Formats: sequence, C-alpha cells, structure tokens
Amino acid sequence: MSYILIADDNKDITDILSVYVKKEGYEPLIATDGVMAEDMYFKNEPVAVLLDVMMPFKDGYEVCKSIRQKSSVPIILITARGEDYDKIMGLDIGADDYIVKPFSPSEVMARLRAVLRRINRDEISKDSDSVLKVNNMEVNLEEYSFMIDGRKIPLTKKEIETMWTLAGNPNKVFTRDNLLDSLWGYDYYGDSRTVDSHIKRLRAKIDSVEHPAWSIKTIWGVGYKFAINEEDI
Repeated sequence: MSYILIADDNKDITDILSVYVKKEGYEPLIATDGVMAEDMYFKNEPVAVLLDVMMPFKDGYEVCKSIRQKSSVPIILITARGEDYDKIMGLDIGADDYIVKPFSPSEVMARLRAVLRRINRDEISKDSDSVLKVNNMEVNLEEYSFMIDGRKIPLTKKEIETMWTLAGNPNKVFTRDNLLDSLWGYDYYGDSRTVDSHIKRLRAKIDSVEHPAWSIKTIWGVGYKFAINEEDI
C-alpha cells in the first residue's frame, strides 16, 4: 500500500483530504503536529506529503527542511498565508507546490496528481549518467548536489533541477513559462514572479564562487539562459 502523509492540526481538513486521498487509491497517514509529521514520514516513507505550515511544536517549513535533507519526496505545502514571500520561501526550501486556504479538495488532488506525474516522468526519462559537468561546475542529479571548483554549494532541490535544466541546454533561452512547466509542472498555478524570485536567489548562491566561463543570463522580456563564455573555457 502506498501512503500519502496528511499533516494538519485541523481535523475537518484531515478528514476531507483523507476521503479524497483514498479515492485516488492511497492510504492516508494523519499527523496533527509537526513532530508527529516528521516521525510518521521517516517511519512510513509515504509517496507524497500534504503539509500544513502552521502546526504545533514544529511548523511545516521546519518539517519540509528536515525531510528534504534526506528525501526528494513530493511535498505540497498548505497554508492560510498567501503572500508571495511565504510562497517563495516554501518553494525555496524544497516544496514542490503551495496551496492557500481555503481550498477545494479537488484542486489539492489535481496538484498532487501533477506532482506525482512529474516525478514519474523524470524517473523514466532520467539518463543513466546523472552527472553534468560544465567547466568548473558539476551538477549531480542522483545525489542532488552542486559544486563549483570542487566546493559544494548548498542549493535546494528545485535550484539543482534549475541548474540541470539550464546548464544541460547551454545558450538555449527558456521563457518563464517554459521553466514553470519544466520545474513545477504545467498544472502549477504560479506566475512569472515565482521564476524571477527563484532565479534571483539561485544567482545569489552560485555567485559566492567565481565562474567567469559561464553565467545565468537574463533575456529581457523573454526569460533566462545558461550562457557560456568561450574565451574563458
């Protein structure tokens, strides 16, 4: 039996999501606080996590960070806080999607199906060679690690996937919609501001180490590309 972990301290929400999760063919695991959610995840290894942000003892952001240290399981954050900052922070720490309360259970299930489809698609299409090297940069998609000049740069799961996508297609321009589709899935309800904020944070991290031979370039009015400076290679 495949499990879906539902973590929320509101019983009405866990009850209704449990019904919908069962309709999808999964067995729900219910956690009513952050500590319980973390414990249940590592004991049962569910295939996805529906995670409330505001929970007792340990909030959803902390739980998400803890899970991301050891797993790339799909995580959808659910919260009453809908400001852009909260959404961006959730995605930045490794969440795959973000849903604002009040929500439709059908929408939650649609988002869940989209995330699971994307994960399955990525696993099927993944090449046996999961290491990408460009000049002094290395992206390891199996270990989810990123290095420049042998120095490990702590990137989130989504940031590593962004580098894999861009660097794997040097000088190809990706529109913001391209990146939303590729990295968050076509069912994601975000907008171009999500991509811009994501790239801004990613640049701030990778620019901590010099990389004159390559860069992430902004193509104004269009999107972004991984640019290679041939003179420095």
